[in-house]
Amino acid sequence: MSFSQTTIVKVRELPLLADIGINPDEIGRRQPLVITVEAMLDSVDIDQISQTVDYRRLVSEAEALAAEHIPLIETFAQRLAERCMAWSHVISVRVAIDKPFAITRGTAGVDVTLARRQLETHDGL
Repeated sequence: MSFSQTTIVKVRELPLLADIGINPDEIGRRQPLVITVEAMLDSVDIDQISQTVDYRRLVSEAEALAAEHIPLIETFAQRLAERCMAWSHVISVRVAIDKPFAITRGTAGVDVTLARRQLETHDGL
């Protein structure tokens, strides 16, 4: 029997302090973000770390981005997705970022979710 199989490696609700924002009072001030990343792999058998995505690498990439000033959470999500899509075996990625307390009146937050996948290419088309 022939089948295809995908595996999802997920880091969920990773708390980070990031230099993010466009308002003058946000620039240079680290703010909390909560990040969830799902990397989908096109794989049948995974027996070694080289055949998957090491979740520690997902965390490391998110932490590296959090150290830079990034104006928008949408930009943060795009950059993290780009980094993940560059890894072998990854066919799609979903990045969700929550910015708690983003609304100054009260405790409301905002979030953004970005999904990116490889497009299938067909030779000669």
